[in-house]
Amino acid sequence: MHENEISQIIIDCSIQIHKQLGPGLLESVYEEVLSHVLNKRGLNCQRQIGIPVIYDEVKLELGFRADIIVENKVIVELKSVETILDVHRKQLLTYLKLTDLKLGLLINFNVNLLKEGITRIVNNL
Repeated sequence: MHENEISQIIIDCSIQIHKQLGPGLLESVYEEVLSHVLNKRGLNCQRQIGIPVIYDEVKLELGFRADIIVENKVIVELKSVETILDVHRKQLLTYLKLTDLKLGLLINFNVNLLKEGITRIVNNL
């Protein structure tokens, strides 16, 4: 399955979750629910995956963690914040570069309409 197909499923599931649960919950709640729903849809999801940094040929385990990686192709970073900052976008782009993945979704559940809270970040896609 291509990254774009996976991202559409992630977005559809996220919209349904947002419609049912609404904004204002902790990120961890949305992470748990989204992972559950994606697994039910038959997608392989890994949560809180460590992302090492390789610098000067040394692998450093620094505690960076992606919220969800779907099908080993799409990183999903979840937020429940008032405003998405540039640093959130840059963080996801850095995760994509470090993992050599091509597509990431930054999803902020703390909005009235979820489509306003979705940012697509690409790395050489």
